[in-house]
Amino acid sequence: MTLDLSSDELLSTTRAVRHRLDLTRPVPRQLLEECVDLAVQAPTGRNRQRWHFVIVTDPERRAALADLWRTGVNTPGVSAPVPQRDIRRADVAHMDRVFSGAAHLYEHLHEVPALVVPCVEGRTDDAPVLHQAGTWGSILPAVWSFMLAARARGLGTCWTTGNLVHEKETAHLLGIPYTDVMQTALIPVAYTLGTDFRPARRIPRGEVLHWDAW
Repeated sequence: MTLDLSSDELLSTTRAVRHRLDLTRPVPRQLLEECVDLAVQAPTGRNRQRWHFVIVTDPERRAALADLWRTGVNTPGVSAPVPQRDIRRADVAHMDRVFSGAAHLYEHLHEVPALVVPCVEGRTDDAPVLHQAGTWGSILPAVWSFMLAARARGLGTCWTTGNLVHEKETAHLLGIPYTDVMQTALIPVAYTLGTDFRPARRIPRGEVLHWDAW
């Protein structure tokens, strides 16, 4: 069953969900598979389809993955202070909600029913920008499609990257061939507590849109 959302509503209300993840309700495997089926319809560089999705639902492995993620988040320099210009662009109340949501996820990540680690074949370590763009451009559209498909099915997601600090250890835990496959994120997936998400406050169009030149 999918939510009755228009395409515009789906695109404008797919939020980064942290507080409102339902930690008590299992997510059926079929729903996750449907999201992956839609994800791999995304465009990919040279149609090489180098994407992979590692979905972790086993409680012990989820706990171990969450511990690695927390260790990564706690690494000095990873959670850098938010620049003042970014606080001004948002607002103090909004930033408080962001930090509160991050703290909630930190405490409860191991309880989230499914943790998804999207990966891409090939690594960008010390690669030129052109190579980086081609590699990331071959996985990010698929991951966003996964997140949109999840939202349409009443599921919440959030892009996180703490696992990448300890990518080798995470690869060992999940059996990912580190030298050939790069992890790109860790996406918690759960049913949401309510489905009434709204468009977020964003920087005005006039500050981000450039015609013909910067």
